[in-house]
Amino acid sequence: MSGQDHVFIFDTTLRDGEQSPGASMTLEEKLQVAEILDEMGVDIIEAGFPIASNGDFEAVSEIAKRSKRSVITGLARAIHADIDRAGDAVRHAERGRIHTFVSTSPIHLEHQMKKTEAQVLDIITDTVTRARNLIDDVEWSAMDATRTPIEYLCRCVEAAIRAGATTINLPDTVGYATPDEYKAMFETIRESVPDADKAVFSVHCHNDLGLAVANSLAGVAGGARQIECTINGLGERAGNAALEEVVMALRTRSDVLPYDCRVEPQFLTRASKLVSAVSGFPVQYNKAIVGKNAFAHESGIHQDGMLKNAETYEIMRPEDVGVRATSLVMGKHSGRHAFRQKLEELGYEIGDNAFEEAFRRFKELADRKKHVYDEDIEALVENEIATQGEQIKVIALTVIAGTGGPQKAILTMDVDGKHETRECSGDGPVDATFNAIKAIVPHEAKLSLYQVHAVTEGTDAQGEVSVRLEANGRISTGKGADTDTLVASARAYVSALNKLIARQNRPDHQELKAV
Repeated sequence: MSGQDHVFIFDTTLRDGEQSPGASMTLEEKLQVAEILDEMGVDIIEAGFPIASNGDFEAVSEIAKRSKRSVITGLARAIHADIDRAGDAVRHAERGRIHTFVSTSPIHLEHQMKKTEAQVLDIITDTVTRARNLIDDVEWSAMDATRTPIEYLCRCVEAAIRAGATTINLPDTVGYATPDEYKAMFETIRESVPDADKAVFSVHCHNDLGLAVANSLAGVAGGARQIECTINGLGERAGNAALEEVVMALRTRSDVLPYDCRVEPQFLTRASKLVSAVSGFPVQYNKAIVGKNAFAHESGIHQDGMLKNAETYEIMRPEDVGVRATSLVMGKHSGRHAFRQKLEELGYEIGDNAFEEAFRRFKELADRKKHVYDEDIEALVENEIATQGEQIKVIALTVIAGTGGPQKAILTMDVDGKHETRECSGDGPVDATFNAIKAIVPHEAKLSLYQVHAVTEGTDAQGEVSVRLEANGRISTGKGADTDTLVASARAYVSALNKLIARQNRPDHQELKAV
């Protein structure tokens, strides 16, 4: 295809995705996500918000140093200090970008910016110019573009291009637009703004009305050639356009979407699982492309059609997105080589230390379960990924429960290398377990979510538990899996607590959100 038909994929999982309450990632987790994004062919990786904290700056800088294929960008408000910090963070990248933004809608100017339209135009010229003096690749975003009067939006875009912006992003910040409106906005801007052909136009859609992917594709039909999205649609509120849905829509419906993108789709399932594990956000079963049921068929009619010809009910092949048929081939006699091969089939690549720990837990699980399903291994490995480098770990748990009461938990934990044991009672075994954790690691966090589901069928199925904790305006989410639901509960709670402690130990962290 011609160059003008190429659509650039801009992934903002590490910036906009991480703004989801409770989705904060460690430096090591961000590096893992960035590595797979770079490997799968994402054109631009928005690695973070460098001014937000020293941790964010370090993450952007380290990703910039390690990236082999992708452009690495850092976000900056329309403030000189932000722009300078972003420029410093991406300077080690083979190809770096500064992404700066400012609000343009009347409601934002009146209530948030406290600026006039003329003042914002001056800010655009000043800050884009400053960014362009630091780096050749500058992206400018009009926050809340879809609620900005089109005449004024044209003036803002013109100012940004004149000041040196090479990419113009017109986001649907609050997920308000419909596809027809979004397409028409891009057509009008590109037809009306002088030198519009000198910039690449970009879409960035939120999913408040469930239209993020549809709006993104409509924007491309209107002339945009960059799509900003996240793995699993991760993002604040209802999330962003899902990268895997965008990529497979372009690939599957190339007849009506004649655009090329270089993302290699066989990485999609692996990337989805990694982001789910490190963020603590489970992927819904019926999620398009990467959900557990995306290629599952239960209806007799559907099964009959699938047996005769898969195309009767599947418009994509599972292997196209990195999914292989599940089987019951793993058990207590399986060795390291077979286990590593199974992990590769399931889309996981983990380091040697993590592999050895995962293999040890797999053997323990195989001794307790009659059948070890692929879903069991996935839950085990995701739990291993999520708990790497934790300060606090569950070592042993004994629970006394029943109708006669009282319910008690005897818990041993490793806290910074030291084993501590407490016995606590509670209103049920889960409450007793969580009280024991609080006794060992005193804290004021509030439990705002406790959720359990079975990973597979049967009475010996692993229970997967999700826990959300809130403290001082911060939110963290943790997951744990085990055939003993109480052990899984303890692991999930401790995982969330570790993340909360890590965030509280970063006093310079500011809650900066945008676009």
